[in-house]
Amino acid sequence: MGRSNSTTVFYTYLLLSVAGLGGLLYGIDVGIISGALLYLEKTVDLTVSQTSILVAAVLGGSTLSSLIAGFMADWFGRKKMIIVSGVLFVLSIVLIVLSQGFWSLLFGRILQGLSGGIIGVVIPLHLAESLPPSTRGRGSAIFQFLLTLGIVVAAGIGVYYSRGAEQLIAAANGNASIVHAAQDHAWRGMFLSVIYPGSLFLLSTFFVSESPRWLHTRGRREEARTALEKIVSPAEAERELQEMDSVVAPQSGSSSKPAFAGSLLQRRYIVPFVLACVILGCNQGTGINSVLGYLSVILKQAGMSATEATRGDFAVKLLNCLTTVIAVALVDRKGRKFLLMLGTGCIVIALGVGGVLFRSSEAKRIEVADQVRPLVQGNHLSVTPEFVRNQGGDSSLTVLYNYGDGEKIATLSANDKEALQVAPEKAKPDAPLTITRAFVAPLPSRQTAWLIALSLAFFIAGYAVGPGVVVWLALSELMPTRIRSVGMGIALLINQGVSTTIAGVFLPVVSSHGYAAMFFFWAACSLVYFLTATFFLPETKGRTLEEIEAIFAGEKHAELPETAR
Repeated sequence: MGRSNSTTVFYTYLLLSVAGLGGLLYGIDVGIISGALLYLEKTVDLTVSQTSILVAAVLGGSTLSSLIAGFMADWFGRKKMIIVSGVLFVLSIVLIVLSQGFWSLLFGRILQGLSGGIIGVVIPLHLAESLPPSTRGRGSAIFQFLLTLGIVVAAGIGVYYSRGAEQLIAAANGNASIVHAAQDHAWRGMFLSVIYPGSLFLLSTFFVSESPRWLHTRGRREEARTALEKIVSPAEAERELQEMDSVVAPQSGSSSKPAFAGSLLQRRYIVPFVLACVILGCNQGTGINSVLGYLSVILKQAGMSATEATRGDFAVKLLNCLTTVIAVALVDRKGRKFLLMLGTGCIVIALGVGGVLFRSSEAKRIEVADQVRPLVQGNHLSVTPEFVRNQGGDSSLTVLYNYGDGEKIATLSANDKEALQVAPEKAKPDAPLTITRAFVAPLPSRQTAWLIALSLAFFIAGYAVGPGVVVWLALSELMPTRIRSVGMGIALLINQGVSTTIAGVFLPVVSSHGYAAMFFFWAACSLVYFLTATFFLPETKGRTLEEIEAIFAGEKHAELPETAR
């Protein structure tokens, strides 16, 4: 006996709600650091490398968990791993909020990344294996939509706390203890506020059923039927079970097959596996996570004030969310291939324009280390905004320095009201100060600053309408059933590895070579992405997972148009 239609609808909404909350947390993982960085660096003594590592730590944790999540999901099931991801997220927030130094912050951020990596592998996997072909595209896209909403929520939290902090700082009249307290409360409050959706996600995971396809691969056919009938009609559930039987039976029923028949070494698996890996690698090669993580910093470098930068950060991420709604509506109509081509084409254009705009000002920067070094008194440095104005009018100063424990960066704009102060840690008051580099570059004009913001908005819109939604579908749909969880884990490992590397080198590269260098690199990676989508990616909309597998197996009937089948 199948369940009633109302029960089926209820469970479908429950499954999508849990998936959506998972996407929300994944987006918060990526976005929350952007606003927090404006104050975290001022209250916790961090080197440039340590700051980059904290941004990249979430991606590094995701990289690690992405690799093992597929194996663990095969061993213990999709549901148990989703529960684990919720536990890790809640623990990470508690640890970060209580942190007093780099190492505890790093461990908390890694836990956040471990949670996000499991979410990124297991939830799209669970949705792909549970939802019918007619709604799989929209259902999986909801995960991406809530992911973008999570980024918007994180940006909104940043705006709220930064506004409160700036008001307190302005009222402090230079009182250092009040300024420090306001900055410290701002970044801790940003992180603490996201424990509520994390706790709701953890609670909701206990009410989700196991994936029917995972149950089927474990020989639990009747349990798989029960799980399917929570989503589709009994007749549709029986049809899908028969398709699963047709894929699994030839492998398990023939003693002539080698033990590694389901491995990645078979020709029928290599093409979809490599294609998914290229797509996942190029997806991060667009620079999306670095752009989202450093968006406030990028906008400030483009010539905006801290308040304008956080508002611009929020506006761009809101656009990301709204554009994803359009993509959700189109993904099952226009198809994956069309949206991916459209989105990656827009990204190439946006990054190229942004790179040219940054290059126009960065090409004019001049070295002023010889002028800055005489300002060092003992092991302290103090630079006034007037010094910057005397060097080049409406410009910004960037100073790279160290106290023997790694290179750090400090910036000062000609429009700032307070002097730039560099001092050693209280624990090492006598550490010698070394100025390694210092340069002044003209701030982009207000018009250029807004053009850079618009190019980033165009970048985000292109990403949201194409790669943002399609990448999760491509990952879950391209992988054949026998290698899906492990293959997804490896592909997402590549995805997160590229993202971690880019985030880790971002600050050192832009400090030495400027933002234009990163923008042009991302544009080149995005061009490879566009060509891959155009010439190698098959269309998968409207097909069952077994039909998609048949395409790569070379079965001709799988290539017939939908109306002919």
